[in-house]
Amino acid sequence: MNKRAAGPPPERNITLIGMPGAGKSTVGVVLAKKLSLAFVDTDILIQARQGRSLQQILDADGYKVLRHLEEQEILHLQAENSVIATGGSAVYSARAMEYLRCISTIVFLDLPYEDICRRIHDFETRGIACAPEQSFAELYAERVRLYRIYADVTVCAPEATQDEVADLIITRLKEIHTSGYGFLSR
Repeated sequence: MNKRAAGPPPERNITLIGMPGAGKSTVGVVLAKKLSLAFVDTDILIQARQGRSLQQILDADGYKVLRHLEEQEILHLQAENSVIATGGSAVYSARAMEYLRCISTIVFLDLPYEDICRRIHDFETRGIACAPEQSFAELYAERVRLYRIYADVTVCAPEATQDEVADLIITRLKEIHTSGYGFLSR
């Protein structure tokens, strides 16, 4: 996957990808506030449309159905001037990731495996889309490889606060976008 060339970002959106527990939703809200942007969480969109939690979808329909629902939610997303937090399994859909690449700059919130494990206390009820026989360590290794393929920017700051991570993202975006991202100068 080629990285995006320098210049104006598509549609002026920022998409956050990463493992469950990486802080996509919490950092996303902080980032959106700092940049005066809208905030969209695809996990919440799925739950609202389905009328069930992610875990309920997994329990009733399986992980492949949840991944398909996530893909469909992303492909139908109409966002501009927004921070988009995806579910952790968005990277399994090349179509969804290419769409996100067309409408946004993709930021991977990278955290070491041990930090993710410390942050997630509810593996059984978290709604993590993985094969029943797959360990969390295997899932982590598989997904991190995909996140790195699709990311325009990678931020790894396990000791930073949510506010500091948002500031780091803004700094990194300013480095790669030389023009066209007006809200970065706010």
